[in-house]
Amino acid sequence: MAEGSAYIHGTAPDEQERLARMNDLINAECLRALGLRGERRLLDVGSGLGQFTRRLARAAGPGATVVGVEASEAQLAEARRLAEAEGEAALVEFRKGAAEELPLRAGEAGAFDLAHARFLLEHHRRPGAVVAEMVGAVRPGGRVVLLDDDHDVLRMHPEPGAALALWRAYLRSYDRLGCDPYVGRRLPALLHQAGARPVRSDLVRYGACAGQPELGALVENLARVMESARALMLVEGLAAEGDFEAMRAELASWAARPDAALWYSICLAEGVRPG
Repeated sequence: MAEGSAYIHGTAPDEQERLARMNDLINAECLRALGLRGERRLLDVGSGLGQFTRRLARAAGPGATVVGVEASEAQLAEARRLAEAEGEAALVEFRKGAAEELPLRAGEAGAFDLAHARFLLEHHRRPGAVVAEMVGAVRPGGRVVLLDDDHDVLRMHPEPGAALALWRAYLRSYDRLGCDPYVGRRLPALLHQAGARPVRSDLVRYGACAGQPELGALVENLARVMESARALMLVEGLAAEGDFEAMRAELASWAARPDAALWYSICLAEGVRPG
């Protein structure tokens, strides 16, 4: 893990599988919200498994240059494997590097049309340094688009008490790592502080209720997010072992309710590098 980065969920195969499933659920809406405008040189910072990076490349079209930067060797290896398996190895150049010190080559700084990061800043101890690197990577007039979580926006009804109590404990684990689970609300401020001109804020919304097949996948994702931080939460005294079993049992019965509903939103902010 790169200095400054503190990915709470790890990179085990089950976590990679969870991420892949969430990509399938939200990538189309995230791409729509990003709103490509004919950009030909794109930088995806914290590219993870590379599924969204490759989607960016397909949307940008033939001849576009798309670079994905990822700090984790495990994530990079899986990103390359997935791209190869789907016949898209040539779409994206994946590079290993730290988000706060981008591995750009001679002539690339200040040359990209768009720099993008999603679900990265909440897991970084120095989000301002990351955004400053992204602003420096784009040309004057180029765009920097950030999508990240403000975990306070999760809503479930009827409220599953044990599950939401464990969720709040999970959020407290972020400060043990020096990270911010509410960074989404700060995205325009981070752009401004990095020298970009904030021009847009928005939300990428998703959710489901009983009767929609997506509900099961979203509830399973919620449970696995909390379980992936189990070791840290136990060590820090934020939860007990039995809390996770209680959360699982409650979510299983909750998801079977005919009136169950879940809502969530990802924060988006766009800035432009002054010309």
